[in-house]
Parts: sequence; structure tokens; C-alpha cells
Amino acid sequence: MIMNKYKTIDYPASVGEQEKGKEPVLSVRNLAISFKTDEGMVKAVRGVSFDLYKEETLCIVGESGSGKSVTNKTIMGILPKSARIESGSIVYEGEDLTQVSEDEFHNIRGTKIGMIFQDPLSSLNPIMRIGKQITEVMLINGHHLKNLFKDIVNDSFIKLKNDERLLQLAESDLKHALADIKAAIAKEKADAKVEERTPNLEPLMAKQSDAKAVFQAKKADLKAIIAEDRAAYSAKKKEAKQAVREKRSALRKEHWEKLRPIYKSFFDKTPSNEAKAKIAEAKKKYEAAMALPENNPSEDELIDLYASIVNPKEKAVAELKQKLESLSSNKNTDQGLVAYNECRLALRDAKKAAALAKKEAKKAVHEKKYGARDAYLAEVRPLYKALLTFPAFKKAYDGFLIEHRRYLSCLRVTHKEAKERALKIMAEVGIPQPERRFYQYPFEFSGGMRQRIVIAIALTAHPDILICDEPTTALDVTIQAQILELINELKAKHHMSVIFITHDLGVVANMADRVAVMYAGKIVEYGKADEVFYSPAHPYTWALLSSIPDVDSKEKLEAIPGTPPNMLFPPKGDAFAARSKYALGIDFKEEPPMFELSPTHYAATWLLDERAPEYKMPSIVATRIKNSLKRAKKQTGGKKDE
Repeated sequence: MIMNKYKTIDYPASVGEQEKGKEPVLSVRNLAISFKTDEGMVKAVRGVSFDLYKEETLCIVGESGSGKSVTNKTIMGILPKSARIESGSIVYEGEDLTQVSEDEFHNIRGTKIGMIFQDPLSSLNPIMRIGKQITEVMLINGHHLKNLFKDIVNDSFIKLKNDERLLQLAESDLKHALADIKAAIAKEKADAKVEERTPNLEPLMAKQSDAKAVFQAKKADLKAIIAEDRAAYSAKKKEAKQAVREKRSALRKEHWEKLRPIYKSFFDKTPSNEAKAKIAEAKKKYEAAMALPENNPSEDELIDLYASIVNPKEKAVAELKQKLESLSSNKNTDQGLVAYNECRLALRDAKKAAALAKKEAKKAVHEKKYGARDAYLAEVRPLYKALLTFPAFKKAYDGFLIEHRRYLSCLRVTHKEAKERALKIMAEVGIPQPERRFYQYPFEFSGGMRQRIVIAIALTAHPDILICDEPTTALDVTIQAQILELINELKAKHHMSVIFITHDLGVVANMADRVAVMYAGKIVEYGKADEVFYSPAHPYTWALLSSIPDVDSKEKLEAIPGTPPNMLFPPKGDAFAARSKYALGIDFKEEPPMFELSPTHYAATWLLDERAPEYKMPSIVATRIKNSLKRAKKQTGGKKDE
């Protein structure tokens, strides 16, 4: 494949024309980051620019030490103190994240921009149950009145902190400028001593004075702005406190209005009053009944009643006994024995009838004497029981609990709400039996499951951007594929934008909408995934593609010779030139510009310059592209230009 020559773009000031119908969620321009070490300043990132669009996955690929993670830690605001942002901007929601204070990053980090780290075990607390780790953020950030206060004062507070941050940056810039001037003065003195001349320090001293004067003027302006910011913040605080008081008062009033009928229903006297009235009515009836003569029988009347029922039966028993005695003398004959046995059976039945008559007599006597009282007690006993019980108590208590939970949910995210949300997210990220797993510790999970937990934690705040810092490196191939598929599903479901950091182009093929290839702190090729995979233009991209195992290619895998450069002393020209067999002479002298292969595809290599000799990409890369296109054509049934 013969490569053509292309025009250049103004990179890193821009990354070409913005795609039609798309708005970048995040724009990084000319970002340069260095680290202060004992040996000197390490130039980790050198002029990186890219755009991240809504619901897009941008994969940043490159070897270890290429600046991938440093770039994304800068976006998250978690650079160490030794880091120094030399230049550039990271624009998110119209604000430059390189200029904001740590207080504003608290509102962004984890809530609007989430991050998944490489090792899930180091990201999780080993002695805390995973349920608590997932719900922790929701509970801490879920105080609604505090959030109302923050929402009101946020703009003025952030402006104050950002202006204070600008003052700190100005002081830091002065410090570095004075250090550079001091080093230049020392160098001038040393050179003058060697050359045996008087050192020319006047320009340097003037530069030092100018730097101090500029700083003092800037400091005075910033202090005046900061004083205004503090006054505005103080006014907003008063406004916010008043709003919180009014909100709390309104919630309490509403809460009490809902509780008042519930409290009354706890001891509702309506049932007891009704019972008391019925008891009084029954008592009157009882007293009236007891005044009647038939309900106040004498002892003689009761005895006569008893005797009238029992005596006939007793008399029959006595007669049968006499008869049985008279028949006992004739038992020796068959006829006498039959008569005797018949009489004995009749006596047994008579005794049973007499016993039954005694019971009936006792019952009749009791009813005659106590019938009115028993009827009264039967009527008032359930009424007295109703006085000692509260049928509506359970219903009232349930109503109280429901209202109390509603009131708490107006104040903050409750533990119950947080748990329900956590269980839902755990199921969403593919953790089986979330109710049981909620109470387990990280060591009870496999590596893939731990990574799912980290993803669940990142999703609790519904971030706009999810940064994945090599989340599959420590996992086996099968689990890798599952995690990648999960991230793609969650991105589509939650409408997130994803920045995926990796050194594996095989992973990139399954994830990326757009690819940025980084080497030695710079983006050397940038474009849509199909463009980078099917039309790679930079020798470093070729080298990465040549090192991926492929079942269809017969060529031997090519290792990239040498090692990445020492960024204490960044190489002149193209940083990859020393490791590239396609390097030109100019690659060692001058850094290549960014050439535009298409409106969305760019590469920084002198091979695309019109003065460069014609060349062909490596055969192994061309073969793999051809095989990939054939597979794609078979799978889709469509046509792809080779």
C-alpha cells in the first residue's frame, strides 16, 4: 500500500474540525505535565490534545510510561504534589479543570467523573463489607439539606477557591521563574569565570525585577477579587442558611401535620366509649331483670325444682333394686335367670338416667338462680376486653413508621434506600445473589467479581464520564471479555462517555469509537477506531499492531526493539525514531507536525510529508488488515474498501 502526502493541522492547539452534530463533553488542549525528582524534571506529558464526545469510548493506548495514566489522573485531579502542570487546559462543562481548586474537584470527582483503577483489590477496603463500601458514598453525599446549602453557595464558594488557587499558581509560577533566573545567573557567572570576563547580569536582574513586579501587580488584583469573592460568599451563606431553615421548618410542619392524626389514632377512645355505653345499658337490663321475682327464687323453690327432676329417676332405681332382689332367688331356673338379667339391665339404664337427671337438675337450678347474671356477663365480658385493647394500634404504628421514613428520606438518603440502590446496581453489573453478597468481604470474591464491585461503586453517582485505567490487566482472557462487554452495556444504558486506558490493541478493537496512540508523553496518532486499525499511519502504531497475536497470520510476531526514552531528557525530534526502522534523518532533528489523513484521522510522522520518500507499511500489518476486512465482510455481509 503506497501512502500519499497530507497537509498538517495546528496540533496541539486543535484536533481538527469538530464533528457535525456532536458536542465534546471533555476537551483537552496542549496539556503538559512534569514531575519534580532528585534527578530533575521528568516530562511525563508533552502537549496532549483530544476531544471526548457524548456516549463515546476513547481508547488511549501505548506502552507503560507513555503518559496515559498521568493524563487521566490530571482529569481526575489526583496528581501527586511533585507534579507540575506546565501548560494546557482541560475543559469540562465550560470550566478549565487545571485551574480549579480542590474544593471544586470534590463536586466533580466521583460524581460527574468516575474512575476504575487497574487493581480492584487495592481499590477496596479489605476489612469492610462490600455493601457498606457501595453505599458509603450515597450516605455521605445524600444529606438533602446540606446539598441545598451547597447548591446555593456553590458558585460563590468555588469562585472564591478558584481565585485563591490562581493566587497560589501565580506564587508558584514566580517561584519557578526566580529559580530559573537564579540558575541562569549561576550559569552566567560560571561561564564568565571560564572565559575570564565580567558576567553580564543586568538583563537577568532586570528580568527578575520584572517578574516580581508583574507578580505584585497580579497579586494586588487577585487579592481585591478575592475580597469581593469573600463578601459575595458571606452573603450567599446567609441566604443559604435562611433557605435551609425555611426548608427544615416546612418539612417539620408537614411531618407534624401528618403525625397528629396518627398519634390520636394510637389512643382512639371511640371504641372504648362505645363499649362503656353498651356495658351501662347491659347493667341496666341486668338490674331490671334481677328485680323480677322469677329471677330471685328461694332455696325451697330451687330444692323443689331439683327434686322434681331427680326424684322420679331415683324412685325408678329403688324399685328396680327391690325387684332385682326378689328375682335373685329364682336364678337357678332358666326362666328366673332370664328375668333376673333383664331386670339387671333395666337397673343399669335407670342408674344412667338418674345420673343424667342430676346433671340436668343442677343445670336447671343454676339457670334458675344465675341465668340473668350469666346472660349479663356473656354480654359485657367482650366489652370489658375491648376497653383493655386498642384494635387500631398496629395500623397506627405502621402509619407512624411509614411517615417517619418519608420524613427521613426528605432529609437524607436512608440506609434502606441506599441498600436498595446498591442491590440494584450489584445486579446490574452482574453480581449473582446480591442480597447475600452485600454482606461479604472483598477477599470472598474473585478478581472479576471485585472489578464488578469497583464498577458498581463508580456507577452509584451516575457519572457523565467514566475513566477506566487498564481495568482488565489483572484478569484472565475470559473474564476480560465479560468486563469489557459489561462496560459497553453500562455505557449505552447510562449514556456515559468512557476513556479507556490500555496497552493492548486487542482490547481497543472491542471497545473504541476513537483511538489515541501515545508515545513518550505525546499523541502520535489519533482517529476513529476503524481508521487507526485499517489505515494506520505511524510506525509506532504499526509496531503495536505487529505485536498482537493473530490466528490468521503466519508471520512471526515482531517485538518493538529498544526501550522507551528517558523523559528526564526527552529526545529531540520524533521520540520513536531511535526504535523505528522507518526513521528518516529529520526524525532525529525536528519533531514532526500532525498530518491530517482525513477530517477525523491524524498522525505525527515525517513519512506523511510530501518531501519524504515513498514507503510501504509492514507486510504483517497489511496482512492482518486484509484478514480483518475479510472477517468483517463475512460477518456483516457488507463491503469494506481495502
